[in-house]
Amino acid sequence: PPPGEYAECNRLGRAVHTIQANMGWLRRKIVEYKEQKQASLIKAEVRMFSGCEDHQTSADVGNVKTFELPDPAGRSGGACTSAMLRILYKEKQSSGEELSFVDVLKQMRTFLAEKDYTQVPQLASSRPIDLDEKFQLVPKNATGTRRALLIGINYVGIEPGELTGCHNDVKNIKEYIMDVHGFEEENIVVLMDDGIHDPPTKANIMEGYERIAKESEPGDAVFCHFSGHGSQVKDDDWFEEEDGLDETLVPVDFKESGQIHDDDIFDTLVVPMKEGVTLTCFFDCCHSGSVMDLPYTFRADSKENEMVLGSTFGIGGVFSGFFGKKSED
Repeated sequence: PPPGEYAECNRLGRAVHTIQANMGWLRRKIVEYKEQKQASLIKAEVRMFSGCEDHQTSADVGNVKTFELPDPAGRSGGACTSAMLRILYKEKQSSGEELSFVDVLKQMRTFLAEKDYTQVPQLASSRPIDLDEKFQLVPKNATGTRRALLIGINYVGIEPGELTGCHNDVKNIKEYIMDVHGFEEENIVVLMDDGIHDPPTKANIMEGYERIAKESEPGDAVFCHFSGHGSQVKDDDWFEEEDGLDETLVPVDFKESGQIHDDDIFDTLVVPMKEGVTLTCFFDCCHSGSVMDLPYTFRADSKENEMVLGSTFGIGGVFSGFFGKKSED
């Protein structure tokens, strides 16, 4: 090629390098911005346990008796729910009083690995948690009402995709929070596709999240559990997700109503929760690592000794303010 084309290629190369350098600077500024805005966006103290990372699937346990758990409704259960209860509620006894957050997470990972499950549980939060702090579903300063929303979806009659352990997860978790943490029946809402409880449709799940956020007051302790299918769909916000995918929950009527995006959960449950409320959530489903879009994370296999600020929190909101939503495909 003529010398002029070589020079043009060099100029283009330098331009690309400059753009890349500036994008790195821009991303750092966005991270700084989102960290500053985080406290004003999320007023409550929010913690989330997830069954796996965003790119992973979450398994069922064929027989929860192998996890030494109570078995009130059958033999199946979610692997992470079963692992957590194995640590915190072994043989129907409170067994985790002296464990820290990191102890619970790492013991879950160890126990799952021993059973040949590859998924890596995660902890996410609205603010950095001292990982050596004792695990508490109800902190000492939570002197108000203890509220819970428990969702279990077996997708009865839906093939492929029917599950067998999600109803059992809800019943085991309900027994645990009532027995160990003092939650009362009147303050627990259960959604299950069992023909007895209200069905876990998209509308009912979103109404449940909206209601519990609205009713909770400072001093309350709130617990939300979801056992069912999780998925990923194309992200509909500019720059929000590094992999271009939103994490989702799959309601029982997903074919008619669609899925519940991480943005929906953040806007409906996380942001409206009042200051002074402690919200703890557990999502035992696939692709659930960032399903609440919380800023700080800790993986059970992490070598770090502190939570780290995630790379996607708030970015979509920043850019959508300038550019708006992307057009639907």
